[in-house]
Amino acid sequence: MIPISVLDLSPVTEGSDVSQSLANTLDLARHAERLGFRRYWLAEHHNMPGIASAATAVVIAHVAAGTSTIRVGAGGIMLPNHAPLVIAEQFGTLAALHPNRIDLGLGRAPGTDQVTAQALRRTLASDVDTFPQDVVELIRYFEPEQPGQRVQAVPGTGLAVPVWILGSSLYGAQLAAMLGLPYAFASHFAPRELMNAIAIYRERFQPSEQLERPFVMAGLQIVASESDDEARRLFTSSQQAFMRLRRGMPGKLPPPVDDIEPLLDPGSRAMLDHALAEAIVGSPETVRQGLSEFVARTGVDEIIVTAQVYEHKARLRSYELLAEIRDELAKAR
Repeated sequence: MIPISVLDLSPVTEGSDVSQSLANTLDLARHAERLGFRRYWLAEHHNMPGIASAATAVVIAHVAAGTSTIRVGAGGIMLPNHAPLVIAEQFGTLAALHPNRIDLGLGRAPGTDQVTAQALRRTLASDVDTFPQDVVELIRYFEPEQPGQRVQAVPGTGLAVPVWILGSSLYGAQLAAMLGLPYAFASHFAPRELMNAIAIYRERFQPSEQLERPFVMAGLQIVASESDDEARRLFTSSQQAFMRLRRGMPGKLPPPVDDIEPLLDPGSRAMLDHALAEAIVGSPETVRQGLSEFVARTGVDEIIVTAQVYEHKARLRSYELLAEIRDELAKAR
């Protein structure tokens, strides 16, 4: 079985607050480390009441300091919001504190709405169209110092922090292939171009100092529980949150409901069916079948799993069941 990692959106649930969310994040990270997951990634979002990881590098430092072996990183940093040097210094510092444990995934979207993007000042000194140049600049800050180099990332220079390209379209696949970087596709919320993106990335991949062969990681929403019915009930929290986000009304993660259908109009149902088409929700047997089929169909090298579950204990249990399924599939190979 291929490696499985965790993408934690650090959910803030209705009736709770950011402090509890960040405590839950560290608890889940320690849980994931004990269960043998490969990485634990957090994502940059802004102006979203239901996500606590806006200061992504700070939360990564919190998680890395509270764990000891699992790789911790960003999935990802939205680079147009930042100067490359600032990110190089942040992740250089993280890599100096936690050697050989830090990953840096980069995306080109703002991770928020356009009004908030302007509040982040991305229009004053950066442009989404310069994303490829910014990625190259950032990577250079992690390389050994060159003669005459006037600007260095301190810390950062010479630390070779692994850089990933994230994407939900063909753009990221082409850039990752051109630069010879590992590629993570956001099939957990935008699965339409998954197979095309993988094909383009692999066909056009150019080896680099970081990577000799193409490496694809796919995002998946997986919610596992003892029964299909209970897993589907837990999954309704994610469905409600996603529906509200697409309607322009983001909020805290709502509690699950027994039946999602009365809350959905035809447009919402079609949107959820499309956006969450790759979600795997159910009992261990259902998840085992779905996971095996996805790996066989896509041929991805790694999977990163997010589970937007309202009840923290149920989220921990979902990852426990997933680890058991992973181990069973590994033994069966």
